[in-house]
Amino acid sequence: MSAVRVASFNVENLFARPRAFNPLDWAAGEPVLAAYREFNTLIAEHVYSEADTARMRELLLDLGVYYRNTHGAVRRRRSGTPQWAWMRANRGDFDREPRDPKADVTIVATGRRSWIGWVDLASEATNETGTRMTAKVIADIDADIVAIVEAEDRPSLLRLNAELLGGRYRHVMLVDGNDERGIDVGIMTKAGFPIRSIRSHVDTEDADGVVFSRDCPNYEVDTPAGVTLRVLVNHFKSQSGGGDTKRRRQAQEVRRLADNLTSAGEHVIVAGDLNEGPRAEGEGPVNLAALFDPKGPLVSCYDLPTFDTGPRPGSYDSCGLRNRLDYILVSRSLGPAVTGGRLHRRGLWGSRKTPPDAWEIYDEMKEPVHQASDHAALVLELAL
Repeated sequence: MSAVRVASFNVENLFARPRAFNPLDWAAGEPVLAAYREFNTLIAEHVYSEADTARMRELLLDLGVYYRNTHGAVRRRRSGTPQWAWMRANRGDFDREPRDPKADVTIVATGRRSWIGWVDLASEATNETGTRMTAKVIADIDADIVAIVEAEDRPSLLRLNAELLGGRYRHVMLVDGNDERGIDVGIMTKAGFPIRSIRSHVDTEDADGVVFSRDCPNYEVDTPAGVTLRVLVNHFKSQSGGGDTKRRRQAQEVRRLADNLTSAGEHVIVAGDLNEGPRAEGEGPVNLAALFDPKGPLVSCYDLPTFDTGPRPGSYDSCGLRNRLDYILVSRSLGPAVTGGRLHRRGLWGSRKTPPDAWEIYDEMKEPVHQASDHAALVLELAL
């Protein structure tokens, strides 16, 4: 038997992040994200109606790809550093801009087959201090297995490990998921905790379509004592624009996976940002009920007697109960092995202008942009 430390941390991107994701100005970013989603959905249509092209033009104005000039005409914005988004057109023509500056851009694409292209969100480098604080959180919690949420890609995780963590982790893995914006989930494990297999669920569908917003990768990880863990890393649909139904479907699918794995005698850990908190103490999140079923195969870290939430009950921003968005759930076979756990908030400032007064933060954090993330890290200790 040996001590094993498992953690989950939403790092909010490591080195680059879409400008629209700025947590200090959600009011500005949210319409951009909504326009981004709607535009990329519309362009997938086989045939564009007049209403479609009219709406696309409005959305491209919202995204800053188009603008209105001094004549009031809609024109292409020509900038090497766009505020919100890039328009990518690789083959065929999407639009045509008349020479007359008083004339609007005309969308000439007739459907998805007539051109190849898309909109990308413009990114900017994350704050250097914030990136160092992200690494500091990971170093301080010193987990053997870390579920990582909102990393932009595997090269970024490798860079973080090599340059800021001194190669602390022997195994670093991330498989691109369904989100085009570079907010994927991955895992890092120390020497002695090899990743034996990976199973992606990006293509999992139910009656309503694709289930997972990113992925729900199933990592088979061995421990030094020879115990095999099945670690399912998740990032459920955000609350932006609702998302209740999507999160409910995701929770039901993870429950199905957990049922199958535990029925086969596997030890399961579900970790990540599930994007919903309970409405009252003692209750589970409404749309995640499948995972919090008292007769189900999983138990939440918050329901374990040795888990310490600290001065606040949540894990995100101000850390109120409804901001309990991050979780580690373990199969009931692992429950007796849990010896402790906590929320690590020292890298979390939140959206407020002044430093939080309910918990200590790192001395290097002098303003909100310096925070490691607006999520706390979760840590669970097990004797396996």
